[in-house]
Amino acid sequence: MEIQIIGITVLWLFLYGYLIVASIDFGAGFFAYYGKITNREHIINKIISRYLSPVWEVTNVFFVFFFVGLIGFFPDTAYYYGTALLIPGSVALILLVIRGSFYAFGNYGSKENRFYTFLYGATGLLIPASLSTALTISEGGFIEERNGTVVFLAKELFTNPYSWSVVILAIVSVLFISASFLTYYAHRANDQNALALLRKFALFWSPPTIMASLLVFISLREHNVRHFNNMVDIWWMFGLSLLCFILASWFIYSKRYYGSAFILVMLQFFFAFFGYGASHLPYILDPYITIYSGYTNETMGITLVVVFIAGLFLLIPSMILLLRLFLFDADYVKGNK
Repeated sequence: MEIQIIGITVLWLFLYGYLIVASIDFGAGFFAYYGKITNREHIINKIISRYLSPVWEVTNVFFVFFFVGLIGFFPDTAYYYGTALLIPGSVALILLVIRGSFYAFGNYGSKENRFYTFLYGATGLLIPASLSTALTISEGGFIEERNGTVVFLAKELFTNPYSWSVVILAIVSVLFISASFLTYYAHRANDQNALALLRKFALFWSPPTIMASLLVFISLREHNVRHFNNMVDIWWMFGLSLLCFILASWFIYSKRYYGSAFILVMLQFFFAFFGYGASHLPYILDPYITIYSGYTNETMGITLVVVFIAGLFLLIPSMILLLRLFLFDADYVKGNK
């Protein structure tokens, strides 16, 4: 296998890890705020707080690995995306700072401050919306080179149907992934009241997730025919994604196998995410950067592959240890410690 393919696959794994872990975190913040404004915080917020307390500080590790690795493997991305993502990237960075700060204030300071909870919940939806623009821009048509200068076509981005379909998908996916995990977590805690409410959230957000996915497919056909045709060629990956979704939704609906349901949700997004990434190749930024034209030198590439694979093998066991020590500890999950 070519070193470029290995490199982009490792980076995509980090981004997938961020997609799952961050989605649970972002959605939990939104549900915490929803619980507060609907006077249901006594039902679900203890479960959410027990999840967020040990995890929120390490959520962005996957994203940092991906971002650093992308620039390391493909230096040209800094030149093109540096201009294109100046506005949405700056917005996302500000939102991340606000989110982290006000989570700390809300949990270690004024615990009942509704404004802090609102900021934490709102940023949980706005951050994925702003970050999703990077995937939109990668499809081409939103930047131009004029006299050797990269020009970001902001108007085209904000008025493009495909761009908004990706934003919608990012938001509803966050809520579905988070609700699916928290349903399982409430089941592990044997908290029947929280389980009943979170299960309703998971079922409520499952149809919009599929509808948004179909909307992305339809709008992509109009925006980037080459990518759409490539996705059709590997339809089986998206078929597996749909099958996992159906099984996960059925398990949640039938009130059983909540752990298996969440694993199926993870597989649903794994197949869809890697199907999208594989069909996008060889382009990183259509039509300016491919994994071959923007690739660093061979020696640096091999070194980065080794380092990032080692990082992956270090990060995953660390996350498992965190889960075992805190999230899935029998006493901790039930609130006994």
